[in-house]
Amino acid sequence: HVQLVESGGGSVQAGGSLRLSCVAPSWTYSGACVGWLRQAPGKEREGVAAIDSDGIASYADSVKGRFTTSKDNANNTVNLMMNSLKPEDAAMYYCAAGLPGVDCGLNPRCYNAWGQGTQVTVS
Repeated sequence: HVQLVESGGGSVQAGGSLRLSCVAPSWTYSGACVGWLRQAPGKEREGVAAIDSDGIASYADSVKGRFTTSKDNANNTVNLMMNSLKPEDAAMYYCAAGLPGVDCGLNPRCYNAWGQGTQVTVS
């Protein structure tokens, strides 16, 4: 059973920044894509950022230029730095891992291991 643990959510004013972190088992980084997905009340879950096994990142258009995801392999951690936050960024944020060798990108349906989520509020 894969366990991912997110941290770093909270409340921030519009224009502010937050950094989310996700700790996952080491095998996740040897060949799996790790994504950041969010879900706001009444909306479908959507992918906002992902980083593949080669460290190549992809982003949803809505967050390009504001969000950055990165890997810290030494600590089995994937981070999401969120700058210039907007009220529409408010949501529950999840990190998730795909199967090794599968590039899930921003597709929530591709991921098969999820964290419990961390809430981001932007006022």
